[in-house]
Amino acid sequence: MYFPWVGFLEQMQLADVFVHYDDVQFSKGSFGNRVQVKTAKGPAWLTIPLRDLRLGQRIDDTIIDDRRDWRGQNRDLLRQAYFKAPFRDEMLSMADKVFAVKGNRLIDFSRASMLVLADYFGLSGQCEFVESSSLGAAGSSSQRVHDIVHCLNGKTYVTGHGAKNYLDHDLFERSGIDIAYMNYLRTPYPQLHGPFTPYVSALDLVANCGREGRQVIQGSTVHWREFIHGSD
Repeated sequence: MYFPWVGFLEQMQLADVFVHYDDVQFSKGSFGNRVQVKTAKGPAWLTIPLRDLRLGQRIDDTIIDDRRDWRGQNRDLLRQAYFKAPFRDEMLSMADKVFAVKGNRLIDFSRASMLVLADYFGLSGQCEFVESSSLGAAGSSSQRVHDIVHCLNGKTYVTGHGAKNYLDHDLFERSGIDIAYMNYLRTPYPQLHGPFTPYVSALDLVANCGREGRQVIQGSTVHWREFIHGSD
């Protein structure tokens, strides 16, 4: 994800090992290259433009379109949206670190945007970050996710809600691996521009709360059987 929402940080906060799934198909319209921020005129997209995108292209092969000044446009949007936020300068300094990343691969910018937030809120010291491309796990879908968890000696796989649509839960159980779905708390905190919404970049939490925003990042999980049964 690109400057992900607070729920993503809740998932990091729970993890002993966090795997960047960097070598799977890029999904057009996903949050891999865009995220919303709150502005005085309503939600707006913070976007990294892409070029030469092909059907079935992998995330780590996805290239940024640097023919546009997307860095300047993204920074201007953040500066204007959070002009009155108490920790605006800290937030902009974090964004600038990501904008300064060299190269034109999307994966390098999205990874940097996640790690700068993890560092700021003190999550990186308690969690090891690895890339799926470095693990040598073949296959696809549930089998590959299972094999990644297995090769990391994982006993519990913590996942977001989208996995419900494809994950083979029995496969994990047969290997003695528990599956836990995120129970996103969506804890309110002071925000600019109208009623609270959790579905914006965590840069919003930085700008409004500073490091004290760490208190908001308190995720929990639900066992997969409870999650599936409760959502039928």
